[in-house]
Amino acid sequence: MKLLKCVLACLLWTGLFGSSQLLAENKKNVILFLVDDLGWMDLSCQGSKFYKTPHIDKLASSGVRFTDAYSACVVCSPTRAAVRTGKYPARLMLTQWLPDGRWNPNGHKMRTGRFLRSLPLEERTLAENLREEGYATFHAGKWHLGGAPFSLPEHHGFDHNLGGDDHGAPGSYFHPFKGTWRVPTTKLRASKQAFGGGEKGDFLTDLLAEGTVKLIRENGKKKPFFLYFPFYAVHTPLQGKKEKIERYKQIPKEERQGRPTYAAMVESVDDAVGKVMGAVRKLGMEKDTLVLFTSDNGGFAGATNHAPLRANKGSPYEGGIRVPLIITGAGVERKGTTCDVPATSSDLYPTILEMAGLPRKPHQHLDGRSLAGALKGKGALKIQPIFWHYPHYNQHPQSVPHSVIRSGSWKLMEFLETGKIELYDLAKDLSESKDLSKAKPEVTKELLARLHAWKKEVQAEPMLPNPIVQGTK
Repeated sequence: MKLLKCVLACLLWTGLFGSSQLLAENKKNVILFLVDDLGWMDLSCQGSKFYKTPHIDKLASSGVRFTDAYSACVVCSPTRAAVRTGKYPARLMLTQWLPDGRWNPNGHKMRTGRFLRSLPLEERTLAENLREEGYATFHAGKWHLGGAPFSLPEHHGFDHNLGGDDHGAPGSYFHPFKGTWRVPTTKLRASKQAFGGGEKGDFLTDLLAEGTVKLIRENGKKKPFFLYFPFYAVHTPLQGKKEKIERYKQIPKEERQGRPTYAAMVESVDDAVGKVMGAVRKLGMEKDTLVLFTSDNGGFAGATNHAPLRANKGSPYEGGIRVPLIITGAGVERKGTTCDVPATSSDLYPTILEMAGLPRKPHQHLDGRSLAGALKGKGALKIQPIFWHYPHYNQHPQSVPHSVIRSGSWKLMEFLETGKIELYDLAKDLSESKDLSKAKPEVTKELLARLHAWKKEVQAEPMLPNPIVQGTK
């Protein structure tokens, strides 16, 4: 009898161990590409006839392309925080690019809203949750959510950090990747270097892709992995590989969508995506890997044109916040399709958890909702409002302090300095050319009330009168 119990116990233990091992083996790898300042129209699969992006287009043809996807903010750091936490920037109180410095106390009518200058350690990030589930976690590229000594990728759930620090752009895209940056509101300059390795002639986007492939090869077979690849490109400084620039210069100016240098940078990003996905295929991991591709805000004004969208990076109009979003790979059953349900950066966190078969963390990703239904083809996604709050000044064209709500096809914008309200029906007016706030007073009133209620709920930072300019006490 004792022998039988021992045998049964051993079998049970072996069975449990085997199931546990099988579960670990069946976990989905996750790759999240986040391109810096890539506009909605800057991919071939998005309709561009100028930019060449065959590898990214391949992701779209094998998965779901979200036509009405949005960044959580008009600038980079807040969007990145939303991706990591599943929360709106306003709820996090991280609503401005870091370290800011664009507010002019002697010239702006309003005081800029307060904001945090690093991602709080108390936030339970996507990477931390995946690592707890047994994932190897890789960060490669731009961090821009704080710096040393305690707010780098390794402090927020990443086992490996390749090139991530407090800087929002590289000093240069060419080795040794050094440059300087004018410290806002001062005449001083700070030196920066995005990456410490490489050799003469190396291009940063290529080097990060090669380092990423090495991480996957060395660690990807040992356990499931989460690769977060936030490109420095296509952010300024606008620098591309000479041979690529020359090819785009051959295209007549009237047929160009943007600068040849910018087009070369976009193509290099596409090459990097191709290198990473090529490594995944060679290792036999393609069917077990979920892939997401998106941008942190609209494209840089003067570098690219988002027509028919209005404006560019920094603006609350569509050109500043509507971005590409493609999801493909493991678990995605709808191949080569589109989804027009509005989605935003905060949605990626719960989407990844559900698609990877992991428990969601609703107490963390409070503002995100899973997009898995659109990927698996199991019912339509429910349309729900999306909100923005940016109580700051910037130097990008058409950039003004604002709060925004999109509900259905309606989009209402409240300009925080002037109090002006604008309303657009995006289904009929994608270019936002006709303000309907006066023609549709009931819609305007309802959406404004919902926007104010949301700001109260998340305790959004207000803008207050600037006593220096307005003479108030």
